[in-house]
Amino acid sequence: MYDYLIVGSCLFGAVFAHEMKKKGKSCLVLERRGHAGGNVYCEEKDGINVHKYGAHIFHTSYKDVWEYVNGFVEFNNYVNSPVANFRGELYNLPFNMNTFTKLWPEVRTPAEAAARIEEERQLAGISEPQKLEEQAVSLIGRTVYEKLIKGYTEKQWGRACTELPAFIIKRLPVRYTFDNNYFNDRYQGIPVGGYNKLIDALLEGIEVRLNTDYLQDRENFDKLAQKIVYTGPIDEYFDYQLGRLEYRGLKFETERLEEENHQGVVVMNFTAREVPYTRIIEHKHFEFGKQPVTYVTREYPADWQPGEEAYYPVNNDKNQALYQQYADLAAKENNVIFGGRLAEYKYYDMDDVIKSALEQAAKE
Repeated sequence: MYDYLIVGSCLFGAVFAHEMKKKGKSCLVLERRGHAGGNVYCEEKDGINVHKYGAHIFHTSYKDVWEYVNGFVEFNNYVNSPVANFRGELYNLPFNMNTFTKLWPEVRTPAEAAARIEEERQLAGISEPQKLEEQAVSLIGRTVYEKLIKGYTEKQWGRACTELPAFIIKRLPVRYTFDNNYFNDRYQGIPVGGYNKLIDALLEGIEVRLNTDYLQDRENFDKLAQKIVYTGPIDEYFDYQLGRLEYRGLKFETERLEEENHQGVVVMNFTAREVPYTRIIEHKHFEFGKQPVTYVTREYPADWQPGEEAYYPVNNDKNQALYQQYADLAAKENNVIFGGRLAEYKYYDMDDVIKSALEQAAKE
């Protein structure tokens, strides 16, 4: 009999298992896929760590979390500075003075940029935004919205910005400095050698069964441990008895290119609506690679279908109400801990997942 049966070898499951092992508890980790690590898993190709499930850039302002992960693997000094491509025009992200001086060549100073944006906001005359388009224009003006927000957002959500709720864009990061660092967090980087090194270190000495679906044989698996830690979809755990939660999906198209440097940056967003993918990731730049070849991944947003990997919760009122009903059921489960983005139906940054797992482990 194990102390803990942990369903899922994602960051939440791996951190929780590691902490319990430190306390002398026995853990069994079940993983439905053929590899550990959940969506941070990397595939090594020609010496390049390819982020199989999309770009994962570690950033945090939690000093304790940063010290925790660095206790398992060294992190490099990668700083995320994405570029937006609008029909061949290239702009720095997040919106900053580099962006504004290229959009408006006559703009030179922060005061001039702020005045130009304010002028566009006033011209729009939107006092109470009802939809995402009105919300974005009221925050940043029409020029930035039309070139850098509209098409990307419509691809991401599969609907026109005039149909999307305003709350999706509560605020937009605007900097009146020449700073291309996307994140405001104090600490940032990529594990040297890829995220698999972090996961392998967390799970060292812990039994992990791959290609094993807990829900296919739940009755027998439940007999193996005193407590269950569940990181899968919460609605699936309850056999969808209240209905299915909705997600947005992603499709990835990875290509090997016989060139050393394809786009000069890890993340290039394609903001025009007619380009079917939202971004291209060039993986070697995560670790400043000098290999003679490169790998790029085009990322296509997609309607999610049951059985596919769920990426982004559709956080509208209907889905939040349904999740709350499932959360109420979960609270009544004996000796089951629900943790992570799928079990809690929320978009989690990696540092928040780790912090949540550490806090849950401390309660135990």
